[in-house]
Amino acid sequence: MTTRTNTIQHNANGQKKSLKDICNRAWTAKSEWLDKEEFLDVIYWSRQIFGILLGVVWGILPLKGFLGIVLFAAISCGVVYLYAINFQNIDEELYGGAWELVKEGFMTSFAGFLVTWIIFYTGLHYDAIMESKGI
Repeated sequence: MTTRTNTIQHNANGQKKSLKDICNRAWTAKSEWLDKEEFLDVIYWSRQIFGILLGVVWGILPLKGFLGIVLFAAISCGVVYLYAINFQNIDEELYGGAWELVKEGFMTSFAGFLVTWIIFYTGLHYDAIMESKGI
């Protein structure tokens, strides 16, 4: 598992790459990604944000149990795969196959999702939880 902690990135000439440039390429279809790690960084951080957003949605719905976990995994992996293959038109073999793309940042995203889901679910539905337990 790769940890993404680089805050300043440099191109082949040693010049700084701007965050704005990276974001623009992330939002533009079929962008050119000369640096493999740069694209994986985009997937990693996008997945973290997406995991937290899904945690908020699952907490508001209120979705619970195994169904919520399975739906998160399916949606998260599906969105990453469709983004990389269809939107960015990435050759998955250059990145080690579909599995390598799909698992990039999954566990940290899952952890953020769980924490957010638990906090929102408990905060919004506390009374219903206590009623069901007879408290």
